[in-house]
Amino acid sequence: MNQIEVVIFFQFFIGMFAAVNPVGIMPVFVSLTAHLPSDERNKIASTATIAVAIILVISLLAGQFLLDAFSISLDSFRVAGGLLLMSIAFSMMSGKLGEDKQNKQEQSESVSREQIGVVPLAMPLLAGPGAISSTIVYSSRYPSSMDTLGLIATICAFAFGIWLLFRAAPAIVKLLGQTGINVITRIMGLILGALGVEFIANGIRALFPGLA
Repeated sequence: MNQIEVVIFFQFFIGMFAAVNPVGIMPVFVSLTAHLPSDERNKIASTATIAVAIILVISLLAGQFLLDAFSISLDSFRVAGGLLLMSIAFSMMSGKLGEDKQNKQEQSESVSREQIGVVPLAMPLLAGPGAISSTIVYSSRYPSSMDTLGLIATICAFAFGIWLLFRAAPAIVKLLGQTGINVITRIMGLILGALGVEFIANGIRALFPGLA
């Protein structure tokens, strides 16, 4: 693995962290599991992170197939994915925590579900459209077997990071407070917005080479 590949995987990891914003979702996790004992809360955290890893790995492996099935070019998907990331980024910079990823019906339904680790935590809060779009773009941009294995390893490392955050969520939320979490969310939104601009610029440059 050369230095360029390491940079690619690190960029993918940071982009995923910004797209998912697990720090901003921690208060949601704490509120959904506040009535549960610590062992049950840890079990839900494990379920959520495993589900996130499975969803994103499937998106990574099947992304190009889906694009081909619908006759969608990678550059068109880059532009659409970039617009979606920017939309999520604007919501994050305005201080909305997960409101763009979960509607009121999903919120009401999730309360009665026993397995909240899968819904709503893994889907749609963590492995939402922004994370899936980023994964498909990277899978199409770096299609070699070694790159795919590296991206899968990055997804697993990212899921493990989410698990660590969720295990420490009650203490972190208490330490940072709502103001601290809002600041981190806005910073992640800024990074995500910049990533969305890069996706759009690369897509438009390829779709309309005369503009470059």
